[in-house]
This record gives sequence, C-alpha cells and structure tokens, in this order.
Amino acid sequence: MLPNIMDVRTALKNGIARLREADVASYTLAAELLLLHVLGRNRSWIYAHPEHSIAQADEQQFFDLIARRIAGEPTQHLTGKQEFWGLEFEVTPDVLIPRPETEHMIEVALDRLAVREVRAGRQNKNDGAGLHIADIGTGSGCIAIALAKELPAAQFVATDISPSALIVAGRNAVRHGVDGRIQFVEANLLDRTSVPDVSGELVAGRVVGSEPIIREEECSRHFDLIVSNPPYVGRREAETLTREVREHEPEMALYGGEEGYELYGDLIAQAAQHLKPGGILVLELGYNSLAAVQPLFESRNWMNVGVTNDLAGIPRVMAAEKSGDA
Repeated sequence: MLPNIMDVRTALKNGIARLREADVASYTLAAELLLLHVLGRNRSWIYAHPEHSIAQADEQQFFDLIARRIAGEPTQHLTGKQEFWGLEFEVTPDVLIPRPETEHMIEVALDRLAVREVRAGRQNKNDGAGLHIADIGTGSGCIAIALAKELPAAQFVATDISPSALIVAGRNAVRHGVDGRIQFVEANLLDRTSVPDVSGELVAGRVVGSEPIIREEECSRHFDLIVSNPPYVGRREAETLTREVREHEPEMALYGGEEGYELYGDLIAQAAQHLKPGGILVLELGYNSLAAVQPLFESRNWMNVGVTNDLAGIPRVMAAEKSGDA
C-alpha cells in the first residue's frame, strides 16, 4: 500500500489549523514562513503550486516546527531569519528579534542628517561621505547595517555587551557586504573599560575588543550620529510579555532595569561626550518611557529635541542634536 503523499495546500492548511487551535498569534503567517523555510521556496511559489507533493522528510520537519512554535519558540528562531528595512537578517536566541517599529529609527536618522546638511547650506551627503556613526547595543546589527546600506560611504562602530550578539551581527554584516565599514566592539554602551578584554576574537574579519572604541583624545569630538535601541523593558513587566519574548529572547537585550528606562541616563550622558557639535542622537523609546526620558534632554548639551510616533501613535523615537556651545 502506497503511503499518503501530502501536497503543499494540505500541509499549509493543516499547519494553520494546528496553530490556530493553539491560539498562536499570526498563525497563518507563521505557518507560511515555516513551510517556506522547509521547502526553500518563496510565497509566490507555494500559492502557484498548491498541488505539489511534499517529500515525507519535509512534511515531518514542517510539523515538527509547527509543534515547536506551539510550544512557544518564536518563528524567527525556527527559521533563523527576520526581515528588517527590506533586508534579511540572521537571528538567533543571542539577539533581539528586529521589530518593524524600529525602522522608524532609520527614517528619523536619515531625515535628521539630510535636514542638518540643508540647514548648513551644504549639498546633502546622501552617500554618507565623511560621516562617523555609532550604533549602541547593536544586537543583530540591523540598525547599523541598514544605515550602512543607505549611506555607502559612512564609517560605523557597533557596540554590544554580548560577544555572542556581536558574532551574529558580524555575520549579518558580511551577508550584506558592509563588514569592511563596521567595527564591532564589545562594550557596555560606549564604555569599553567595563567589559572583559576579548582581544583577538574575529568577527566579520574585524578584531573585537583589541582597541578602544575611540582614542581618549578624540572621545569628545568623534561621531556625527549615534543611534541606539537600548534595553527598555522593566523587569516588573516581565509577566506581561508574551511567552515567546519572555522565555526565548535574551534578557540583557530586553530589560533596562526594574522600571525599564534606567539605561537612558548613562546613554544620553555618554552620547553628549562622544558627539561632535551638531551631532545627532536617535533613540528608540520604550512604551510609556517618554516622561522619564524627555527631561534628560533639558540641558545646554542638547537642542532641536523631537519625538516621532510609530504607526500606532505611540512615542517611539526621540532625536536631538548636540549643542555647539556645550
């Protein structure tokens, strides 16, 4: 007797049904992404070939992944990838999964750079020539890499406290052909002195931790732009997070202290030291963190402070410029 052969349509239908019954969020999309991953196909193909027979090994792998998704593993960890700014990034449990709302940071950073050039009466440097940019808490590298693709002549430093995250970010930089312009450094925010020396570990062809981020004599006048999506979830909010986030994403990338906004003070103070006059700071904000973060910009160090809401109307990005007389 011949074994039952499952086709694409049936596999997808069954996968969707199992995820829906388990009350998994975005169950249709999750089933699609897992089937695409197993078959090595794109979405257009699976809907153009619904009667294509699936090998038994692929069928088994697909439903094993469905079971793991039901058990709480994020779809991105099962497929090992996530799209951000139109680019595909490798993700692992060592890095925060890039979120669509973080793309607002790229928009704000590019807009601020363009406005600064116009205000100075200069032609917009749309290739980033001469710009030095830092991404603090780079994680998967998605922000630095997206900006590097948009500004192909700019130079970058990307820091993270996690060496495992830097390895993933380095592989992503190689994947997108920007590894030659991004220096990955293990550091706590912009302070490399607070983490162990890991001299000699290679990430995307660059040595992590073998040199200071910037030489001491340059530290107050270095970067044109600093961007950061810092940990901003409060530990007291842990039980309100989804199971996928709470149990599977790295704690050091999630939690910014008991309240969630504790890291912003040090981050903003360090940025004031490391930005050139007129340099730009762009930060992602946590939910309900605006009231705690906004007063930190009420000093002579900062000017042109602004807040950008995300598509849900939530304050998501705060940007400011370093005062020339600070």
